[in-house]
Amino acid sequence: MSQLRALAGQTAIYGLSSIVGRLLNYLLVPLYTRVFSPAEYGVVSEFYAYATFLMVIYSYGMETAFFHFVNRKQRHENVYGNAQFLLLCTTALFTLLLLLFSSPLSQAMGYANHPEYLRWFAWILAFDTLTTLPFARLRQQNRALRFALVKLAGIAVNIGLTLWFLWYLPSVQAVPVSDDGASYVFMANLVSSGVMLLLLLPQWKALRPEFDSALLREMLLYALPLMVAGFAGMINETLDRAVLKYLLPAGTNALGELGIYSACYKLSILMTLFVQTFRYAAEPFYFSQQHKENSGALFARVMNYFVLIGCVIFLGVLFYLDIIRFFIGEAYHSGLHVVPVLLAANLCLGIYLNLSVWYKLSGKTAYGAWLSVVGAMITLSFNLWLVPIMGYTGAAWATLACYASMMVLSWLKGQTVYPIPYSLRRLGLIVATAALCWVAVEQTRVLYPLSPSQWWLISGLVILGYFGAMWRFLGGWPVRNPA
Repeated sequence: MSQLRALAGQTAIYGLSSIVGRLLNYLLVPLYTRVFSPAEYGVVSEFYAYATFLMVIYSYGMETAFFHFVNRKQRHENVYGNAQFLLLCTTALFTLLLLLFSSPLSQAMGYANHPEYLRWFAWILAFDTLTTLPFARLRQQNRALRFALVKLAGIAVNIGLTLWFLWYLPSVQAVPVSDDGASYVFMANLVSSGVMLLLLLPQWKALRPEFDSALLREMLLYALPLMVAGFAGMINETLDRAVLKYLLPAGTNALGELGIYSACYKLSILMTLFVQTFRYAAEPFYFSQQHKENSGALFARVMNYFVLIGCVIFLGVLFYLDIIRFFIGEAYHSGLHVVPVLLAANLCLGIYLNLSVWYKLSGKTAYGAWLSVVGAMITLSFNLWLVPIMGYTGAAWATLACYASMMVLSWLKGQTVYPIPYSLRRLGLIVATAALCWVAVEQTRVLYPLSPSQWWLISGLVILGYFGAMWRFLGGWPVRNPA
C-alpha cells in the first residue's frame, strides 16, 4: 500500500540520523566502559537520567501540539512562530533558574564539588529545547534528509570531541584521563547541542508571528496534559537510574551497580532505536492520515508489522548476546541477565506508543497523562519493592511491569474512545511464536553444546524462518486483510 511504503521510506531516512547516528553515539559506550570504572560511569548515567526529566519540563509537550495544530490551522507559519516564541521565553526562564540555584541543587544531589555539571546541563537543555520545534517543522515538511544531516552533524561533533578527550589525548599525547572524566562527556555534549542549534537557525525565519493569545491558549491546553504524560513517562523510563543509588542496601557500591545496570541497558540499543525512529516517522504520518478513508485499518496494519520487526530484534539480540556483550567492558558483564527483560520492556513501550495514537488524534490528551501517571505509580512502587531485594534486577522487572501495564490499559481505553481494529489474534501469534523460538533455541543449546559458530548459523536460520513465516502469515506487503 502506498501509505505504508511512504511511512517505511520516511522511517528509513529518519533512521539515518537516529539508528545510524545514535548507533555511532552508542559506540562510545565501549570506550566509556573501558575508560571509566562502573562507579564513574554511574555518575554519567545519573546526570543523563536527571536531564531526561528536565527536558520534559523544558519542552512541555509543544512538539506534539505543533503537529496537532499545524494540520488544523490554515496559517502554518503562525502556529510555528507562536509556539517557538513561547518556547524561547520559557526556556530562558528555566535556564536562568537552574543557573541561579546550581550550587544548592548540586549539593542536594551529592555533587557539591561539581556545581559546573548542573550549569553545563542547563545550557545543554536550553540548546536542545530550542531545536525541538525546528526539527519538528522539518518533519512536518517531510524534509527528512535535512533533519538527518543536522542530527548527524551534532553527533559527529559529540563523538569527535569525546574521542579527543578520552582516547586521543591519553594515547597519543600521554595525557591521562583525570578523575573527573565525566566533565569531558558533558562538555562534548554541550558543544554538539550548540552546533545543532546553529545549523537550525534558518528554521527561525518564521519566528515573526502575529501574536495569537487564543491560539497559544489552545496549544497549552492541548500540550500540558502531554507534559504530565511525558514527565510520568520519564519516571517510567529513567527513574530506576535516578534513584537506584538511594534504594540499594547500605554498604553496596551504589554508583558501581548503577554503572553496570546502565551499561547493560545499552545492550537493548536496537529495540530502543527502532522504537525511537519509528516514532519520528509515525507521529506526523498518523496525523496526516487521520481523516482519510479506512485510516483505522491502516493503523492496525502498521501495528502488525511494527510488532513483527520488534520480535525479530528481540530474537536477534538474545541469540547473539555472546557477541554483543563485548560491546561493554568485561567489568559490566555481571548484569547481562537483565537484557531479555529490558528488551521485552522496550517492545511493550513501542506497542504502547503505537496505541497512543487514539488519544492524540481524538484530542483527549488527558487520557495519555493518566496512563503515564498510572505507569509512574507502578514504576515507583515496584522499584521501592524490588530494588532493595533484587538490586538492579528488580529495576529491570519494574520497567517491564510498567510498560506492559500501560500497553494493556491503553488498548482497553482506546477501543472505547477511538476504536482501531487491531487483531489481537495476529499480534498474539507473532509474539508467542517469537517467545517459543527463543525458549526452544536456549533449551537446545543446553542439551547440544555445539560450537559458537554453529549456534550462530542455527540462530540466523531460526530468525529467517520466523520472519518468513510471520510475513507470509500477515499476507506480505501490502497486506490484503487490513487487520
